Amino acid sequence: MIKLHKTIYDEKEVRAQFPIFNSGNLVYLDSAASSQKPFSVIKSINEVYSKHYANIHRGVYKLSQEATDMYEDARETVKEFINAGSVKEIIFVRGATEAINLVTSTVADINLEEGDEIILSRLEHHSNIVPWQIAAKKHKAVIKIAESDENGDVSFESVFKNVTSKTKFISITHISNAIGSIIPVKEICKEAKSRGIFTLIDGCQAAPLLEIDVQDMGCDFYVFSGHKTYGPSGIGVLYGKEDILSEAPPYQGGGDMIDKVTFENTTYAGLPSKFEAGTPNIVGAIGLGRALQWMKEIGMNNIYGHSKKVISEGVNILKNIKGLKIIGEPSKRGGVISFIYKDIHSHDLGTLLNTYNIAVRTGHHCAQPTMERYNVSSTVRASVGYYNNKDDFESLAEGILKVSKVFENV
Repeated sequence: MIKLHKTIYDEKEVRAQFPIFNSGNLVYLDSAASSQKPFSVIKSINEVYSKHYANIHRGVYKLSQEATDMYEDARETVKEFINAGSVKEIIFVRGATEAINLVTSTVADINLEEGDEIILSRLEHHSNIVPWQIAAKKHKAVIKIAESDENGDVSFESVFKNVTSKTKFISITHISNAIGSIIPVKEICKEAKSRGIFTLIDGCQAAPLLEIDVQDMGCDFYVFSGHKTYGPSGIGVLYGKEDILSEAPPYQGGGDMIDKVTFENTTYAGLPSKFEAGTPNIVGAIGLGRALQWMKEIGMNNIYGHSKKVISEGVNILKNIKGLKIIGEPSKRGGVISFIYKDIHSHDLGTLLNTYNIAVRTGHHCAQPTMERYNVSSTVRASVGYYNNKDDFESLAEGILKVSKVFENV
């Protein structure tokens, strides 16, 4: 049962839910890489291992049945979280990377032909580039790029000016992990559907931030990872339309994905089991379910509203630092700000910020084509979760100025 949530943000109350903030003065600005975990998620994981753990589905004893129920309840929670039409459309995977590889290795594998086109955006994470490159090479298909503009926006027009009668797939991020741009995926999916084009949306940065409704969005596939949505690592979700997944071949072979096995032939289980070979990450799925419930208890509109406020404050604070340049000024920004500072390399800046207990991400953020577009090799990335506030960006600004003095004295 999802509880009613408060609408007033209480900083102390929120941070008290995260044990990692209970000691020291950690400034954690790396939620785009992985979010911290609330007590309720950690407790749920501990309780499974200490009270309910067993392998699932085929056990006739009570413990196995309890674990099975908890695992499948988590699937129901995911279904509700993204408003999927059926639990058959929810596939548990190791993470978004595996989810995308599953689609390219199955659905794309039986649908791509020589000369077909795949459209990606300039802002994709490598995990939404490399699997498509492998598929394109195998089938002699062509990858086309929807470019971002100077501000970091990828528009509806930039996608569809690449579309032809040969376009088979559009695979695009919902929010850029590198510069925070929010992409108009609903409009893109709607138009793609009218043209018979498959759509896959990488929701890793959006699922912890926005209300997701895959039926309203109209996408064929939506993927996200547990560790970015306040849940455990090693678990993720592939949403896929039931009719499409039903026609696709299995991704892996093994236990739980079979109906009947003989040496002459094997028949496969129905959805979702067909795509969950072997013993799954039982505890990870249950922990993810609890994390999604935690977000729903707060309210996704509240989470987005808070993030929008904190990011806006962060942008204003960072813009006042002389010599700092924010990379990307998208019209709609998620929970990410990327920047460079003077001629200090991002790794050096991040390393020295760590001495002040400030955690930021540095490098190309698994988005080298994005870095190339904006003529940088790497950036410092500050990203927020529900536990962040304006004070974190003020601490970041103070840290940057301290680092600057270090370099002045070298």
